[in-house]
Amino acid sequence: MSKAVKQTVADAEKIVLSIDIGGSHVKILTSAGGEERRTDSGPDLTPQQMIDKVKTLADGLSYDVVSMGYPGPVNHNRPVTDPANLGKGWAGFDFAGAFGKPVKVVNDAMMQAIGSYEGGRMLFLGLGTGLGAAMIADNVAQPMELAHLPYKKGMSFEDYVGERGLEKRGKKKWRKSVFDVVDRLRAALQPDYVVIGGGNVDKLDELPADSRRGDNTRAFEGGFRLWRDKALIV
Repeated sequence: MSKAVKQTVADAEKIVLSIDIGGSHVKILTSAGGEERRTDSGPDLTPQQMIDKVKTLADGLSYDVVSMGYPGPVNHNRPVTDPANLGKGWAGFDFAGAFGKPVKVVNDAMMQAIGSYEGGRMLFLGLGTGLGAAMIADNVAQPMELAHLPYKKGMSFEDYVGERGLEKRGKKKWRKSVFDVVDRLRAALQPDYVVIGGGNVDKLDELPADSRRGDNTRAFEGGFRLWRDKALIV
């Protein structure tokens, strides 16, 4: 057995702690199974506080490696900027050092996208506080910062289909904007299918054509796949 194959088998056998970091909660689940565990986050949450909370949540659980879905841009396995809805100090933080275990960090929309992926070209859109987005084309995953692109009247996609747009314009107009944004992005990016997730997808009674409803729990599966799916390029 080659060294590369041995490493692939070894990684597949590792127990993964998957962490989904949001503005309201931090949620964890291990690849060994069991029940999701969660704790509050909030606008003052620092990375060290998150580490401390996760270690408390994970008391009694065994895990070898860690995956994190982070609500902001990530580059070279570390957050690039502090998130808008959490505390300070996230950019450049050494999570592997803090956990004392290998850690893979990706954007939170990317982690849910990876967990939702079923081959081909998939566009993932997360309807939440803002607009999360990721594209996976033939196992090559690419985070996409689409939320702040100009859309209408000097405002961005996020202004219309994020939480602010829903609260300001009402559910009927918000739904119409969601359909329009999905149609525009589908035309530009040419995916085989679109997965729409995030906390506000439940406010859509119907979905745009060639779309399916996402499930936020797929973020955990995305965290597991980061370690065990060697065909995936992130």
